[in-house]
Amino acid sequence: MTDTAPRPTLEAVAARAGVSRATVSRVVNGGDGVREPLVERVRRAVEELGYVPNQAARSLVTRRHDAVAVVVAEPETRVFADPFFALQLRGISKELTAHDNQLVLLLTEGRDDHARVGRYLGGGHVDGALVFSLHLDDPLPELIQRAGVPTVFGGRPGWSDGTTDVVYVDSDNRGGAREAVRHLVGLGRTRVAHITGALDQTSAADRLDGYRDVMGDADPELVVRGDFTPAGGERAMRELLDRCPDVDAVFAANDLTASGALRVLRERGRRVPEDVAVIGFDDMLPVAEQTDPPLTTVRQDIEEMGRLMARLLLRDLDRRNGGATPAAVVLPTTLIRRASA
Repeated sequence: MTDTAPRPTLEAVAARAGVSRATVSRVVNGGDGVREPLVERVRRAVEELGYVPNQAARSLVTRRHDAVAVVVAEPETRVFADPFFALQLRGISKELTAHDNQLVLLLTEGRDDHARVGRYLGGGHVDGALVFSLHLDDPLPELIQRAGVPTVFGGRPGWSDGTTDVVYVDSDNRGGAREAVRHLVGLGRTRVAHITGALDQTSAADRLDGYRDVMGDADPELVVRGDFTPAGGERAMRELLDRCPDVDAVFAANDLTASGALRVLRERGRRVPEDVAVIGFDDMLPVAEQTDPPLTTVRQDIEEMGRLMARLLLRDLDRRNGGATPAAVVLPTTLIRRASA
């Protein structure tokens, strides 16, 4: 049987560095008031001994767990099938890793999961939460508020009444939609349709509003409800062609919806862009560059949105120790022109 060497202790680091245990504790836990030469001696001793701080003991000192919950208000089948979530999670993960924080992923399949997430957040396991893909009737905001954890939301909070400060990161969904539809009109298209996203989410509602800003007097039959999925795009495109066979342009609420619409147009013998021009939203390269033809779309920096969410949350946690107050951020969008429009 092999003997396991004991883990190096704080006292061992102090002895190696020739300083007090209190000095080592301040350096390890990020405290102030230690002269730089002593800091370097402690860091060298930590490296030489392979000392790893006890997280439970460290939390008692710093009152931080160095862990952040990422709550996605969607079932796992949607999260792992949609590249949007992978991009946003990658941005969040990069920022948290750069600050030595752990990511705890929580998904919600149904009401029981909402209660479970609320209990977890209220249990003191994480320092804060990053929450996105909320729906208007979602109970999560109330559960999170009850849990009392610092939170940053992805997307404009449609449930907020404006009486409390809500920190969020979003893209200019309405402005991006306006630019897309103006481009279609500029191509000489007169029957411009819109396939919406899930309208219980603010991003979809804002994109519909952007469409209406340009096409306010358009035939209501040209707006068909989708759900941000390829299957939803296929269903909506079939419905649109059946009710408005003279449609000559489509603005889809996201790239996945547009990919479904393109498949139906090809099945029905409609040439893109000659017969029907198509524009999506997101500019997710695994989708937009692989469609036939490649998709003109509105680009939002999804990965950067994730990074900013994490950055604002960490800034909020630091603010509680005297830092600056975080604010909401709305990122600009850009129309990326490819062959579909």
